[in-house]
Amino acid sequence: MLNKITVSPAPHISANLTTRRVMLDVIIGLLPSMAAALIFFRFRAALILLTCVGACLLSEWICDRIRKKPQTLDDLSAVVTGLILGMSLPPAIPVFVAVIGSVFAIVIVKMLFGGLGSNVFNPAMAARAFLTATFGVAMTTWTVPATTDSAMPILSAASPAAITQATPLAWSKMAQKKEAKAQEANSMTVNAFWGNRGGCLGETSAAALIIGGVYLLIRKTISWHIPASVLLSAGAVSLAAWLLRPEQYASPLLHLFGGGMMIGAFFIATDPVTAPLTVKGRWLFGIGVGGLIMLIRLVGEYPEGVMYAVLIMNALSPLIDRFCKRIPAGGLPNV
Repeated sequence: MLNKITVSPAPHISANLTTRRVMLDVIIGLLPSMAAALIFFRFRAALILLTCVGACLLSEWICDRIRKKPQTLDDLSAVVTGLILGMSLPPAIPVFVAVIGSVFAIVIVKMLFGGLGSNVFNPAMAARAFLTATFGVAMTTWTVPATTDSAMPILSAASPAAITQATPLAWSKMAQKKEAKAQEANSMTVNAFWGNRGGCLGETSAAALIIGGVYLLIRKTISWHIPASVLLSAGAVSLAAWLLRPEQYASPLLHLFGGGMMIGAFFIATDPVTAPLTVKGRWLFGIGVGGLIMLIRLVGEYPEGVMYAVLIMNALSPLIDRFCKRIPAGGLPNV
Protein backbone atom coordinates (compact mmCIF):
# COMPACT_ATOMS: atom_id res chain seq x y z
CA MET A 1 0.00 0.00 0.00
CA LEU A 2 2.81 2.41 0.82
CA ASN A 3 4.05 2.45 -2.76
CA LYS A 4 0.66 3.85 -3.80
CA ILE A 5 0.89 6.87 -1.50
CA THR A 6 2.04 10.15 -3.05
CA VAL A 7 3.62 12.62 -0.63
CA SER A 8 3.32 16.21 -1.79
CA PRO A 9 2.64 19.69 -0.42
CA ALA A 10 -0.85 21.24 -0.35
CA PRO A 11 -3.26 21.73 -1.96
CA HIS A 12 -4.40 18.12 -1.38
CA ILE A 13 -7.35 17.45 -3.69
CA SER A 14 -9.07 14.08 -3.63
CA ALA A 15 -10.85 14.61 -6.94
CA ASN A 16 -9.17 13.99 -10.26
CA LEU A 17 -8.27 17.66 -10.75
CA THR A 18 -5.06 19.48 -11.55
CA THR A 19 -4.03 22.72 -9.87
CA ARG A 20 -4.57 24.50 -13.18
CA ARG A 21 -8.12 23.14 -13.43
CA VAL A 22 -8.92 24.25 -9.88
CA MET A 23 -7.54 27.75 -10.48
CA LEU A 24 -9.40 27.99 -13.77
CA ASP A 25 -12.63 27.13 -11.95
CA VAL A 26 -11.92 29.88 -9.42
CA ILE A 27 -11.34 32.36 -12.25
CA ILE A 28 -14.63 31.34 -13.86
CA GLY A 29 -16.35 31.66 -10.48
CA LEU A 30 -14.99 35.20 -10.17
CA LEU A 31 -16.33 36.25 -13.57
CA PRO A 32 -19.76 37.43 -12.28
CA SER A 33 -18.18 39.66 -9.64
CA MET A 34 -15.62 40.94 -12.16
CA ALA A 35 -18.48 41.82 -14.51
CA ALA A 36 -20.22 43.63 -11.63
CA ALA A 37 -17.01 45.53 -10.87
CA LEU A 38 -16.76 46.65 -14.49
CA ILE A 39 -20.41 47.76 -14.46
CA PHE A 40 -20.13 49.72 -11.23
CA PHE A 41 -16.57 51.07 -11.47
CA ARG A 42 -15.82 50.95 -15.20
CA PHE A 43 -12.29 51.96 -16.23
CA ARG A 44 -10.88 51.88 -12.72
CA ALA A 45 -11.97 48.27 -12.24
CA ALA A 46 -10.31 47.15 -15.47
CA LEU A 47 -7.15 49.12 -14.68
CA ILE A 48 -6.69 47.81 -11.15
CA LEU A 49 -7.53 44.19 -12.01
CA LEU A 50 -5.16 44.15 -14.99
CA THR A 51 -2.45 45.84 -12.95
CA CYS A 52 -2.68 43.32 -10.12
CA VAL A 53 -2.76 40.29 -12.40
CA GLY A 54 0.10 41.60 -14.54
CA ALA A 55 2.27 42.49 -11.51
CA CYS A 56 1.62 39.08 -9.93
CA LEU A 57 2.54 37.22 -13.10
CA LEU A 58 5.71 39.27 -13.61
CA SER A 59 6.74 38.84 -9.97
CA GLU A 60 6.33 35.07 -10.11
CA TRP A 61 8.20 34.87 -13.43
CA ILE A 62 11.12 36.83 -11.99
CA CYS A 63 11.18 34.71 -8.83
CA ASP A 64 11.25 31.50 -10.87
CA ARG A 65 14.14 32.85 -12.92
CA ILE A 66 16.10 33.90 -9.83
CA ARG A 67 15.48 30.53 -8.13
CA LYS A 68 16.33 28.74 -11.40
CA LYS A 69 13.11 26.76 -11.13
CA PRO A 70 10.70 25.74 -13.91
CA GLN A 71 8.14 28.43 -14.68
CA THR A 72 4.92 28.04 -12.68
CA LEU A 73 2.80 30.64 -14.44
CA ASP A 74 0.76 28.00 -16.26
CA ASP A 75 -0.84 26.79 -13.01
CA LEU A 76 -2.79 30.11 -12.95
CA SER A 77 -2.34 30.56 -9.19
CA ALA A 78 -0.69 33.95 -9.73
CA VAL A 79 -3.68 35.03 -11.82
CA VAL A 80 -6.08 34.06 -9.03
CA THR A 81 -3.97 35.92 -6.45
CA GLY A 82 -3.96 39.03 -8.64
CA LEU A 83 -7.71 38.88 -9.22
CA ILE A 84 -8.62 38.41 -5.55
CA LEU A 85 -6.22 41.15 -4.46
CA GLY A 86 -7.52 43.52 -7.13
CA MET A 87 -11.10 42.83 -6.16
CA SER A 88 -10.19 43.58 -2.53
CA LEU A 89 -8.94 47.08 -3.33
CA PRO A 90 -10.86 50.38 -3.55
CA PRO A 91 -11.58 51.65 -7.08
CA ALA A 92 -9.57 54.86 -6.63
CA ILE A 93 -6.46 53.16 -5.28
CA PRO A 94 -3.30 54.51 -6.99
CA VAL A 95 -1.82 52.11 -9.52
CA PHE A 96 1.58 52.03 -7.82
CA VAL A 97 -0.08 50.86 -4.59
CA ALA A 98 -1.73 47.97 -6.46
CA VAL A 99 1.69 47.04 -7.89
CA ILE A 100 3.33 47.10 -4.45
CA GLY A 101 0.59 44.90 -3.03
CA SER A 102 0.89 42.41 -5.88
CA VAL A 103 4.66 42.14 -5.53
CA PHE A 104 4.30 41.68 -1.77
CA ALA A 105 1.71 38.91 -2.25
CA ILE A 106 3.84 36.88 -4.65
CA VAL A 107 7.41 37.56 -3.54
CA ILE A 108 7.06 37.83 0.25
CA VAL A 109 4.02 35.73 1.09
CA LYS A 110 4.19 33.04 -1.59
CA MET A 111 7.60 32.54 -3.19
CA LEU A 112 9.80 33.17 -0.14
CA PHE A 113 7.89 30.40 1.62
CA GLY A 114 8.63 28.01 -1.24
CA GLY A 115 5.89 28.72 -3.77
CA LEU A 116 2.38 27.35 -4.17
CA GLY A 117 1.55 24.81 -1.49
CA SER A 118 4.15 26.05 0.99
CA ASN A 119 2.77 29.46 1.93
CA VAL A 120 1.26 29.72 5.40
CA PHE A 121 -0.96 32.75 4.75
CA ASN A 122 -3.33 33.64 1.94
CA PRO A 123 -1.18 35.88 -0.30
CA ALA A 124 -3.95 38.27 -1.34
CA MET A 125 -5.16 38.86 2.23
CA ALA A 126 -1.64 39.27 3.59
CA ALA A 127 -0.97 41.84 0.86
CA ARG A 128 -4.20 43.67 1.63
CA ALA A 129 -3.29 43.82 5.33
CA PHE A 130 0.15 45.17 4.38
CA LEU A 131 -1.37 47.85 2.16
CA THR A 132 -3.87 48.80 4.87
CA ALA A 133 -1.00 49.32 7.30
CA THR A 134 1.12 51.34 4.86
CA PHE A 135 -1.45 53.21 2.74
CA GLY A 136 -4.31 53.60 5.20
CA VAL A 137 -5.99 56.61 3.58
CA ALA A 138 -5.89 55.17 0.06
CA MET A 139 -7.23 51.84 1.31
CA THR A 140 -10.22 53.46 3.02
CA THR A 141 -11.31 55.93 0.33
CA TRP A 142 -14.49 54.68 -1.35
CA THR A 143 -15.88 56.15 -4.56
CA VAL A 144 -19.48 56.25 -5.69
CA PRO A 145 -20.28 53.63 -8.39
CA ALA A 146 -20.67 54.77 -11.99
CA THR A 147 -24.34 53.85 -11.83
CA THR A 148 -24.90 56.76 -9.44
CA ASP A 149 -21.99 59.05 -10.34
CA SER A 150 -21.74 60.20 -13.95
CA ALA A 151 -18.09 61.16 -13.42
CA MET A 152 -16.98 57.58 -12.77
CA PRO A 153 -17.03 56.33 -16.41
CA ILE A 154 -14.51 58.98 -17.49
CA LEU A 155 -12.04 58.44 -14.69
CA SER A 156 -8.52 58.16 -15.99
CA ALA A 157 -5.42 56.57 -14.55
CA ALA A 158 -3.93 60.01 -13.94
CA SER A 159 -7.01 61.48 -12.25
CA PRO A 160 -8.88 58.99 -10.06
CA ALA A 161 -10.78 61.68 -8.14
CA ALA A 162 -14.50 61.11 -7.79
CA ILE A 163 -17.35 61.58 -5.36
CA THR A 164 -16.76 59.51 -2.22
CA GLN A 165 -19.29 57.85 0.04
CA ALA A 166 -19.25 55.74 3.19
CA THR A 167 -19.72 52.01 2.79
CA PRO A 168 -22.60 50.16 4.48
CA LEU A 169 -20.18 48.76 7.04
CA ALA A 170 -18.88 52.26 7.77
CA TRP A 171 -22.47 53.36 8.48
CA SER A 172 -22.84 50.31 10.68
CA LYS A 173 -19.73 51.31 12.62
CA MET A 174 -21.05 54.86 13.04
CA ALA A 175 -24.30 53.43 14.41
CA GLN A 176 -22.34 51.42 16.96
CA LYS A 177 -20.65 54.65 18.08
CA LYS A 178 -24.06 56.35 18.21
CA GLU A 179 -23.00 58.76 15.47
CA ALA A 180 -25.79 57.49 13.21
CA LYS A 181 -28.86 55.28 13.41
CA ALA A 182 -28.74 51.57 12.64
CA GLN A 183 -31.78 52.02 10.38
CA GLU A 184 -29.64 54.14 8.05
CA ALA A 185 -27.20 51.28 7.65
CA ASN A 186 -29.98 48.71 7.27
CA SER A 187 -31.53 50.75 4.45
CA MET A 188 -28.42 49.95 2.36
CA THR A 189 -28.95 46.18 2.51
CA VAL A 190 -30.52 45.90 -0.93
CA ASN A 191 -27.77 47.96 -2.56
CA ALA A 192 -25.17 45.89 -0.70
CA PHE A 193 -26.71 42.73 -2.16
CA TRP A 194 -26.69 43.97 -5.75
CA GLY A 195 -23.51 46.05 -5.48
CA ASN A 196 -24.74 49.57 -6.19
CA ARG A 197 -22.77 51.01 -3.31
CA GLY A 198 -19.24 52.18 -2.56
CA GLY A 199 -16.71 49.56 -1.53
CA CYS A 200 -13.92 47.38 -2.88
CA LEU A 201 -14.08 46.43 -6.54
CA GLY A 202 -15.24 42.84 -6.15
CA GLU A 203 -16.86 42.93 -2.75
CA THR A 204 -19.82 45.21 -3.38
CA SER A 205 -22.07 42.73 -5.22
CA ALA A 206 -23.02 39.85 -2.92
CA ALA A 207 -25.32 38.48 -5.64
CA ALA A 208 -22.45 38.09 -8.11
CA LEU A 209 -20.25 36.42 -5.50
CA ILE A 210 -23.00 33.99 -4.51
CA ILE A 211 -23.44 32.98 -8.17
CA GLY A 212 -19.71 32.34 -8.45
CA GLY A 213 -19.66 30.47 -5.14
CA VAL A 214 -22.51 28.20 -6.22
CA TYR A 215 -20.58 27.43 -9.41
CA LEU A 216 -17.56 26.33 -7.36
CA LEU A 217 -19.78 24.16 -5.17
CA ILE A 218 -21.42 22.53 -8.18
CA ARG A 219 -18.01 21.85 -9.69
CA LYS A 220 -16.86 20.50 -6.30
CA THR A 221 -13.84 22.76 -6.54
CA ILE A 222 -14.56 23.77 -2.95
CA SER A 223 -16.42 21.93 -0.21
CA TRP A 224 -19.48 23.49 1.37
CA HIS A 225 -18.25 23.16 4.95
CA ILE A 226 -16.14 26.34 5.14
CA PRO A 227 -18.61 28.71 3.41
CA ALA A 228 -21.47 27.33 5.48
CA SER A 229 -19.58 27.60 8.77
CA VAL A 230 -18.34 31.12 8.00
CA LEU A 231 -21.80 32.42 7.10
CA LEU A 232 -23.60 30.57 9.90
CA SER A 233 -21.21 31.73 12.63
CA ALA A 234 -21.14 35.31 11.35
CA GLY A 235 -24.92 35.31 10.98
CA ALA A 236 -25.42 33.95 14.49
CA VAL A 237 -23.15 36.55 16.13
CA SER A 238 -24.65 39.46 14.16
CA LEU A 239 -28.19 38.20 14.90
CA ALA A 240 -27.46 38.06 18.62
CA ALA A 241 -26.10 41.61 18.61
CA TRP A 242 -29.01 42.89 16.54
CA LEU A 243 -31.62 41.27 18.78
CA LEU A 244 -29.86 42.65 21.85
CA ARG A 245 -29.58 46.25 20.60
CA PRO A 246 -31.36 46.77 17.26
CA GLU A 247 -30.99 50.55 17.55
CA GLN A 248 -27.20 50.25 17.71
CA TYR A 249 -26.25 47.20 15.64
CA ALA A 250 -27.03 46.64 11.96
CA SER A 251 -29.13 43.70 10.79
CA PRO A 252 -27.51 40.29 10.07
CA LEU A 253 -28.38 40.62 6.37
CA LEU A 254 -26.31 43.78 6.05
CA HIS A 255 -23.33 42.06 7.65
CA LEU A 256 -23.71 39.02 5.41
CA PHE A 257 -24.14 40.98 2.19
CA GLY A 258 -21.86 43.90 3.05
CA GLY A 259 -18.09 44.12 2.77
CA GLY A 260 -15.97 41.09 2.04
CA MET A 261 -18.12 38.46 3.74
CA MET A 262 -19.16 36.62 0.57
CA ILE A 263 -15.81 36.74 -1.22
CA GLY A 264 -14.17 35.69 2.03
CA ALA A 265 -16.52 32.75 2.57
CA PHE A 266 -16.44 31.35 -0.98
CA PHE A 267 -13.11 32.41 -2.49
CA ILE A 268 -10.61 33.22 0.28
CA ALA A 269 -11.28 31.04 3.33
CA THR A 270 -11.64 28.02 1.01
CA ASP A 271 -8.05 28.33 -0.25
CA PRO A 272 -6.90 24.67 -0.17
CA VAL A 273 -3.32 25.64 0.70
CA THR A 274 -4.12 27.51 3.91
CA ALA A 275 -7.29 25.72 5.05
CA PRO A 276 -7.42 22.55 7.22
CA LEU A 277 -7.60 19.13 5.60
CA THR A 278 -10.36 17.40 7.56
CA VAL A 279 -14.10 18.11 7.56
CA LYS A 280 -14.05 18.71 11.32
CA GLY A 281 -11.10 21.03 10.90
CA ARG A 282 -12.88 22.99 8.15
CA TRP A 283 -15.88 23.50 10.41
CA LEU A 284 -13.65 24.82 13.19
CA PHE A 285 -11.74 26.98 10.72
CA GLY A 286 -14.90 28.46 9.20
CA ILE A 287 -16.52 29.10 12.57
CA GLY A 288 -13.35 30.86 13.66
CA VAL A 289 -13.26 33.01 10.54
CA GLY A 290 -16.91 34.03 10.80
CA GLY A 291 -16.70 34.69 14.53
CA LEU A 292 -13.55 36.79 14.22
CA ILE A 293 -15.03 38.81 11.36
CA MET A 294 -17.99 39.78 13.52
CA LEU A 295 -15.82 40.36 16.60
CA ILE A 296 -13.77 42.90 14.64
CA ARG A 297 -16.83 44.48 13.05
CA LEU A 298 -18.80 44.79 16.29
CA VAL A 299 -16.07 45.48 18.84
CA GLY A 300 -12.98 46.65 16.96
CA GLU A 301 -12.33 50.09 15.51
CA TYR A 302 -12.02 48.81 11.95
CA PRO A 303 -15.37 48.28 10.15
CA GLU A 304 -14.18 45.23 8.20
CA GLY A 305 -12.51 42.11 9.56
CA VAL A 306 -12.30 39.53 6.76
CA MET A 307 -8.60 39.82 6.01
CA TYR A 308 -7.54 39.76 9.66
CA ALA A 309 -9.89 36.87 10.48
CA VAL A 310 -8.56 34.81 7.57
CA LEU A 311 -4.92 35.51 8.43
CA ILE A 312 -5.42 34.63 12.10
CA MET A 313 -7.11 31.36 11.21
CA ASN A 314 -4.41 30.63 8.60
CA ALA A 315 -1.90 30.78 11.43
CA LEU A 316 -4.04 28.37 13.47
CA SER A 317 -4.66 25.98 10.57
CA PRO A 318 -1.63 23.72 11.29
CA LEU A 319 -2.76 23.47 14.93
CA ILE A 320 -6.29 22.55 13.79
CA ASP A 321 -4.83 19.84 11.54
CA ARG A 322 -2.92 18.40 14.51
CA PHE A 323 -6.07 18.46 16.63
CA CYS A 324 -8.26 16.95 13.89
CA LYS A 325 -6.06 14.15 12.63
CA ARG A 326 -7.06 12.13 9.62
CA ILE A 327 -7.35 8.36 9.81
CA PRO A 328 -4.09 6.95 8.41
CA ALA A 329 -4.00 4.72 5.36
CA GLY A 330 -4.95 1.19 6.38
CA GLY A 331 -7.11 2.31 9.29
CA LEU A 332 -6.41 2.90 12.95
CA PRO A 333 -3.88 0.55 14.61
CA ASN A 334 -5.18 -2.17 16.91
CA VAL A 335 -4.56 -1.41 20.56
